[in-house]
Parts: sequence; C-alpha cells; structure tokens
Amino acid sequence: MQRILFIDRDGTIINEAPPTYQIDSFDKLEFYPGVFQYLIRIAKELDYKLVMVSNQDGLGTDSFPENTFHPVQHFILKALENEGIHFSDILIDRSFPHENKNSRKPATGMLGAYINNDLYDLANSFVIGDRITDVQLAKNLGAKAIFLNNDESLGATEINDSLAALKDTIALETTSWEQIYTFLKLGIRKLHHDRNTNETKISIDLNMDGNGEANIHTGLGFFDHMLEQIARHGKLDLAIQVKGDLHIDEHHTIEDTGIALGEAFAKALADKRGMERYGFALPMDECEAKVLIDFGGRNWIVWNADFKREKVGDMPTEMFYHFFKSFSDAAKCNLNIEVKGDNEHHKIEAIFKAFAKAIRMAVKRDPISNYIPSTKGVL
Repeated sequence: MQRILFIDRDGTIINEAPPTYQIDSFDKLEFYPGVFQYLIRIAKELDYKLVMVSNQDGLGTDSFPENTFHPVQHFILKALENEGIHFSDILIDRSFPHENKNSRKPATGMLGAYINNDLYDLANSFVIGDRITDVQLAKNLGAKAIFLNNDESLGATEINDSLAALKDTIALETTSWEQIYTFLKLGIRKLHHDRNTNETKISIDLNMDGNGEANIHTGLGFFDHMLEQIARHGKLDLAIQVKGDLHIDEHHTIEDTGIALGEAFAKALADKRGMERYGFALPMDECEAKVLIDFGGRNWIVWNADFKREKVGDMPTEMFYHFFKSFSDAAKCNLNIEVKGDNEHHKIEAIFKAFAKAIRMAVKRDPISNYIPSTKGVL
C-alpha cells in the first residue's frame, strides 16, 4: 500500500504573503527555507507519493484572476521538478471560507480517489501544512499531521487551544523542513503498551523522541519520583498508570512495571538502524553512579549497588535490583550498574538519572545513517 504526503503549498512550500495571502505575482514569491534541500531527499530516499492540496480563496474571481495565479504556480512546480520533486496530483479548491463546500480543506471532497482505496495507506500517511485546517484534514482522512507552526498572525492562544484538541493527530510540530525529513526518515518511536495480569494492570505511553514530560502514578511515591527521572533526563515523554496489589506488598507493582517498561522499549526500538546503541556516569552530591547500557538484543545485568536502609520512601531497596533486572529482560538489553556514596536517597536517584542519560545516548539516531550498529548486520 502506498503512503502519501498531502502537502499544502502556501506557508509550507512557499512563504505566505500577508495581508491577502495570495501569491499572485512573482515579487511575492519566496520559497520556504530548506524546502528544496530536504524535499529532494524525501522524494529520492523515501517511499511517499506527493500530492499538493491547497485552498486558493476565490481563484478565478476579479480579485484573484487565473492569469496572475498560473504563471507563478507553473514556476513553482517547474522549479521543484527540475530538482526531482514531482507531485502526482495537484488539488486546488477555489471557494471562500464562508462557503460550505465539501471540497475545501479540511473537508475531504477533493481527495475521493485516495479514500477507501486499498492502494493507499492513509493511516501511515501525513498532511504537511501550516494551518489548523491542515491538521483537521489529517484527522478527517485518518492520517497524521506534520504542523509547520510559523504564522504568528494567528495568535499563540488560538493555535495552542486548537492544537490541544487535535494533539492525537499531530505527529510532529516544527518550523523546519530538516526536522520533517529527519522525522520521516527515522520513523515514529511512539507507542501505547498495556500489560495486565491478576496482580497488576499497567498502561504505558512512550515517546522515545519527546521533551521529558512525565505523568506517572504507580501508587508508590518514591517509585514515581524515580520513574520521572527517566523521562526528564532521558528526554522521553512517559506516562505510566499502574493498579497493583499494594494491599499485599510492593513487589508485583515494581517488578511488573519494569517488565512493562522494558517491553515498551523493545517495541519502540524494534528498528535500530542509525541508532547509537551504547550509552553514562554522573555525580550527585557525594555519590557517583555509573550505568552502562547496550540495546543489543540480549539481556544481562551486572549490579554493584548496596543499600544500608530497608526502604527509601515507600520503596524497599531490594526492589531496585528487581526493577532493573525486569527491564533488562524485557527490553533485551545489557545493563551494568554501579554506585558509590553515603546517602541512600542520593545513590538510587543518581542511578536512575544515569540510567536515563544512558538511554538518551543509546537511542540517539543519525538520519544520514541507515546501518545496523553491529557487524552481524542484525540486532
């Protein structure tokens, strides 16, 4: 099935021209920064069909005649074609915003050939645009949106309020074609994972390329605090919700969370092409923690950490090893963990922070590289 990039023209391929936003003369024409360099790479390296979808308000009326639009449009298309960027389809709606037409974005009337067609994979296709209507179009198609948030005239409040309602549709928000290329080349490392047993029910949302946001509730305050370190210092977006049998003890909740988190990592890192693979040592006050990690497809753990207290907060110190062992087994990674210090709180927090930094180092990817980080050719 063919994946598609539905690409808006104004504000995405070329810069828009306030106040009319109509590119009806060559003196208004300015290409979006980086569009040639990175759209060329997308066209040549990636398997997407390119379709231009554009609202051109009132095209053909006295205020926006055909003879001022088409010369500029032809120049744009020819400049792109000369660099190997070919659009398979050019779809333009001419209606005004107040007109109720099913062809105007975000309506899908112009895209009938691509809807309910077994030839096309809309679920893994993207709408690239700079308007909320482009994001809404993606939702209406069952696709995802890449939002070029570059129009300050819309107002930050209006944009943020509208985007919040469409957050599940937006795969990437950026102002850079370089970031679009990197995102499309490397793919999405974002997933939802559930693990349910008679002892625990665990729900995880993981974005390997996030911003360090955490929403974690395990029923154990200190454990939540440590898991938040993984998100913040690993720059992962991580949401974990756990309902465990804490009326018995903490064991199942902690161990099963380690298993579920490891399973989520294994799924998110299924394609290791271009990944660094290895990764950290850091100090925290009087402590020194070292965490070495290898997402090489084999599980192993070396644990050199002793604790003098039975608990830190509401978490038994014996369960720290069980958490990391469970993660290593499920994520199929090697872990070598060592800590020295006096304060037990500082020691375990240093381990979690070093663990997060090691993850961040190991999962970093190079969009130019397409090789598996192993002489075996497989991980």
